[in-house]
Amino acid sequence: MRQIALDIAPAPAPTLANFVAGRNAELLAALRALVSGAAGERSYYLWGDAGSGRSHLVRAVVAAARAHGRTALLCADAGMLREAPDDALVGVDDVHLLAPAAQIDLFDLYNRLRAGGGALVAAGNAAPAQLALRADLATRLASGLTYRVHVLSDEEKKTALLNHAGERGLPLAPAIADFLLAHARRDLPSLLGLLDALDRHALETRRAITIPLLRELLDAEASNQNRPE
Repeated sequence: MRQIALDIAPAPAPTLANFVAGRNAELLAALRALVSGAAGERSYYLWGDAGSGRSHLVRAVVAAARAHGRTALLCADAGMLREAPDDALVGVDDVHLLAPAAQIDLFDLYNRLRAGGGALVAAGNAAPAQLALRADLATRLASGLTYRVHVLSDEEKKTALLNHAGERGLPLAPAIADFLLAHARRDLPSLLGLLDALDRHALETRRAITIPLLRELLDAEASNQNRPE
């Protein structure tokens, strides 16, 4: 039953359309301009706390560029950094975790993209000046457009939950979203993950989505977390 539930209701992929902008409207507009070819800048650095949506945006802009017929890739390792085409749109997430050798590769990639007409969208957990990276790489990341990705307010998170539910075809009362915000981990990825788990649980048990069902799921998860190894 679990596999059937997952097949029926796959989680939506990150897109620019399903990103709840909140205070990030200017950033979202800049990325849309980049994808459409209307942007003059070709280097973007996004930073923010975990759960702010920076990873969502990096993946979304790569997907949007591909949909526009552009060569675009998400670099997940040093090999991809070295092999990325000079004219591509390249996304690089979590630059603060790059090993020293990968930092050199990203520095070289930045220069190649600038010379070859490509674009870079990178993301990390702090502003360039606060990153524990090579000074020359931090300087390159700071030289383009730099945006802080602001965490959503509770009302914005509620909107994101309701939109996510709508994309899954999941009937979700606003009271359920309010309960999630009051009783679950408050970062958006955790909230969306719980909503997906609630959807699966409702399908597997053939029960309507109600606050008692959600409480049951939260109690079960809390029990599992407290269970000794």
